[in-house]
Amino acid sequence: MNYRHAYHAGNFADVVKHAVLALLLERLGAKPAPFFVLDTHAGIGRYDLAAEPSVRTGEAGGGIRRLLAALAESGGGAPPELAGYLAAVAALNQGAGQGDGQGSTEDGARWYPGSPRLARTLLRPGDRLVLAEAHPEDAQTLKREFAGDPQVQVHHRDGYGALKAFLPPSERRGLVLIDPPYETADESERLVAGLAAAHRRWPTGIFALWYPIKERPWVWRLHEALAATGIRRQLALEVCIHPEDDWRRLNGCGMILINPPWQLDGALAGVLPWLHRVLECGGGGARIDWLVPED
Repeated sequence: MNYRHAYHAGNFADVVKHAVLALLLERLGAKPAPFFVLDTHAGIGRYDLAAEPSVRTGEAGGGIRRLLAALAESGGGAPPELAGYLAAVAALNQGAGQGDGQGSTEDGARWYPGSPRLARTLLRPGDRLVLAEAHPEDAQTLKREFAGDPQVQVHHRDGYGALKAFLPPSERRGLVLIDPPYETADESERLVAGLAAAHRRWPTGIFALWYPIKERPWVWRLHEALAATGIRRQLALEVCIHPEDDWRRLNGCGMILINPPWQLDGALAGVLPWLHRVLECGGGGARIDWLVPED
């Protein structure tokens, strides 16, 4: 496995993905019954944006740091739907430096919460988080991150195997995040097959699938395969920060939400164009529509 998310943490795709994830978790937390979260490709939990991998690529500069700079210049002004996400970033950076003597960054974004840390921030007592990570070193780092936390279970295992092992959960409500690295030729096929099987096991769960946008024909094929599963209520959302004229770069990213909470599409219709305006690099756009409606 060559992919390590530390090189890309906090980039524009993370901002989009985690803003949506925070909204989903907040909607789950609005009802009193406990909920369950499964993160199939969890990474290491938190990322040091002052460390060599992040500094080498500089991708956070076009993501979370650009977002925070825009908010600082305007004195705020973010859509209220982003409050939970921004609060999770701020919470992780309180006392930045973590006792290592390296201090914080000028913009207050020394640390970035990966999806496990973001989810943990938004859990309530009684909610449960299960994390799967296949990379052996990252799995060990993740276990250290949540050592002693009774609400979090960390497993060193393949994410698609985790869909079989942990679904359906004992909780009736919850969310599955599927965020693979897309580094193998058959990743999209494995993803669609795994998602279809997971939905059969837990048809009432919320599923959030992230995907990269480099070349549009690949996205069309993915959407066609997802629609062909027969699963209803598939909401597609995308943010592209570049025009789609160069397949060698990451032009944007998208997510498919299955069983999204009521009226979430309306909330995202305001959030995604705002994020595009802040993060775009000369083109692209934001869109949201139903890939497969309820009826």
